[in-house]
Amino acid sequence: MSEREEAAQLPAARAQSESALKGMADVLAHGDAMSVQERRARERIMVDRYDTEAWNMLGSEAQGRPIAEAASLYELLLTNFPTAARYWRAYVEAQMMANNDEATKQIFSRCLLSCLHVDLWRCYIRFIRKVNENRGAEGRDETKKAFDFMLGHIGMDIGAGAVWMEYIAFLKATPEESQRMTAVRKAYQRAILAPIHLVEQLWKDYENFENSVSRALAKSLLAEYQPKHFSARAVYRERKKLCERIDSSMLAVPPTGSIKEEQQCSAWKQLLAFEKGNPQMLDATSLTKRVAFTFEQCLMCLYHYPEIWYDYASWHAQNGSPESAAVVFQRALKALPDKTLLHYAFAEFEEARGNIQEAKKVYENLVKNTATASSLAYIQSIRFVQRTEGTESALKALVEARKSPLCTYHVYVASAMMVLCIEKDQKIARNIFEMGLKKYIHEPAYVLEYADFLCRLNDDQNVRALFERALSVLPPEESVEVWNRFVLFEQTYGDLSSMLKVQQRRKDALVQIGDEGAAMVENSLQQLISRYRYLDLWPCSAQDLDHLARQQVMAQKLAGKAGKNNSQQATIVTGAAAKGTDAAGSASANIVLPDVSKMVVYDPRQAPGSGTSGLQTSVGGQPLLGLQLGGAPGVLQQSKGAAPSGVPGLFAPVRPRAPTAQFSAFVQPSVEGSTSASVEEAVKVLPPTLGNFLSQLPIVDGPTPNIEMVMAELLQLKIPLDVSEVLGTDSDGAFVAKVITGDTRGQTAGNGFAKPGARNMGNLNVRAMKADGQKRKELDRQEEEDNAPVQNRTPDVFRLRQLQRARAAKSGQTVGGAGSTSGGSGAITGEPSGSSG
Repeated sequence: MSEREEAAQLPAARAQSESALKGMADVLAHGDAMSVQERRARERIMVDRYDTEAWNMLGSEAQGRPIAEAASLYELLLTNFPTAARYWRAYVEAQMMANNDEATKQIFSRCLLSCLHVDLWRCYIRFIRKVNENRGAEGRDETKKAFDFMLGHIGMDIGAGAVWMEYIAFLKATPEESQRMTAVRKAYQRAILAPIHLVEQLWKDYENFENSVSRALAKSLLAEYQPKHFSARAVYRERKKLCERIDSSMLAVPPTGSIKEEQQCSAWKQLLAFEKGNPQMLDATSLTKRVAFTFEQCLMCLYHYPEIWYDYASWHAQNGSPESAAVVFQRALKALPDKTLLHYAFAEFEEARGNIQEAKKVYENLVKNTATASSLAYIQSIRFVQRTEGTESALKALVEARKSPLCTYHVYVASAMMVLCIEKDQKIARNIFEMGLKKYIHEPAYVLEYADFLCRLNDDQNVRALFERALSVLPPEESVEVWNRFVLFEQTYGDLSSMLKVQQRRKDALVQIGDEGAAMVENSLQQLISRYRYLDLWPCSAQDLDHLARQQVMAQKLAGKAGKNNSQQATIVTGAAAKGTDAAGSASANIVLPDVSKMVVYDPRQAPGSGTSGLQTSVGGQPLLGLQLGGAPGVLQQSKGAAPSGVPGLFAPVRPRAPTAQFSAFVQPSVEGSTSASVEEAVKVLPPTLGNFLSQLPIVDGPTPNIEMVMAELLQLKIPLDVSEVLGTDSDGAFVAKVITGDTRGQTAGNGFAKPGARNMGNLNVRAMKADGQKRKELDRQEEEDNAPVQNRTPDVFRLRQLQRARAAKSGQTVGGAGSTSGGSGAITGEPSGSSG
């Protein structure tokens, strides 16, 4: 079967699918014996032709029925999904089980070349071996030809390892010994160089085969093929990673934007890019075959993706295979006849290689097909005719395009400008515009295009005449754009009296259509600005533009027209205030403008809901953003009667609450029933590192964080420094440091803070740590020897929390005082307690 015959199969299936779906409604109406699942699936398919779940339900229903009843379901499914290899396989296996050999052959002729799937082709070889089982030597020859045919098409598939092994086993059973050895050796040598599954097993079998024949010959042959085989194995590993991401059983549907579809499309494109890179270092012919095979497999899943078809054809064209590229384009147009871009790409390809007649046929089909015919199609067809046959033929094509109901004013504009720019014939171009004006004078866009054309010719008198003609027939509500352009024209080319006259007429027109807000701009400073600006040059400052824009909004609110703005000048000023560029045009009346009546200036120093504008909430110069203590989330307020703490900007919350048990183990409240003093003491003793960490926490709306949980998490962190420095305590802090770090030799000062020689996270030098690595290892080794009797040094968090609660109950202990290591710490650390001061 030739490539062109193969290309004709899929479009025929598409036409059958259309007719089958049209008859589905009749089947639903008269299908009394239909199962509930089948009826439900058919009803869903009538709503959505590409409902894959419904089609799979229909396929499951077909597989559970005898082939006589299931044939119609298979035909319906496969006409809509002509590349669904798994359903082709189920269909043909059902025919084989019923011994319908002729029907099986017909099915294989329809699907084999368009579905390069290993399982389907293995089903084909089983059928061939079954048919030729009792035909002796002639049947064996037919089977061998079928194997060669199959391996020529799918032998490079990553899953073809089992096929190669089956083929070699078939060759080994050949009666003629002389032919058997040669055929088996050639098959092995082809298989071990293919990056496929079971390639390592094939190499081992090949080694055994050669050694069984001749060890001397085996040594030279294996040495020759071993490097190539190792290269194939390396490519196989890379290809396997890419193929594992691909779902080859996915039904081909048009892109819907789902995550799975996007992932599959990306996976296929990565595999295509990998194959185009020629990782096997193949020759040009083999590489073309390899890449084409990958494209064909990709189209089985991405059949409705035009970019895959275009990439396939372009690859052939770039690699010196224009005929193959033309075949791919033809298949693409028949598979996706409503994709206009593919028609343009094919026509451009044929025109570029000088095949003008084929390109012309593409454009003719484009404008004749109701699914693709449009004004753009007529414009591109006229331009093609002008390039290939001249202006006279292009004008004839324009006459034909005028007769189509799909023709719009764009065709006239494009044709007139084409004649003006290419032939430099102003008269013909003007005649085309005049011919279109008779039909499209009620189109403001066409009038403006005609006005631009006349301005290009410096024909100012006819420009004014055109504006007057158009404004006399256009409804007032549709004439705003024409009035804007008329005013702009007079500002640029007219004198002062004519300019003021047109502006007054425009104002009257705006008042007539009820746009009083835009009419108020006519006599304002904004009109003067628009009159004396040029491109991005403005006769005033940006602050003036902002002020005028705000005044315009207020004027519109007073007039009751806040959501309507059709004034060109208002749009210019507003756009300039935002972007500083020309914003000519009218604003849509459907735009919902924000209510600025309650707008206030944002001040980051103002705490929401409080009267203090300059409130500082910081520790060490850093804002305490994440410290939320009741009241409004993220707001720190000063309570009545509570004096500010020593930390600048840290006040007690409005609604104080009792301190938590665990937090009180480190901080005791100085005022009963309030956590003000506890929080102040906690923040006071925090080192800069932890203070900076808390200052970076974002403010979020929601419940106040659980301090117990936060502190428990902090206590469990294995920080590589003395935790007594972080917590600022000597008794509990040193105890926790010993529990977490396992260091019982940490020294603290009498005030509870680490000594100057202690490690500090803020001053931690990474390079010094690396340089002093050997010394640290010796210290760690000595520490392990000292602590050898201890069996378990894992900190018991629950025991730690109980101990903290017990310490909280003791009176007279505070965080800032000189602490001592509690004797209870030995319960966790395994070491005797003692004074650390």
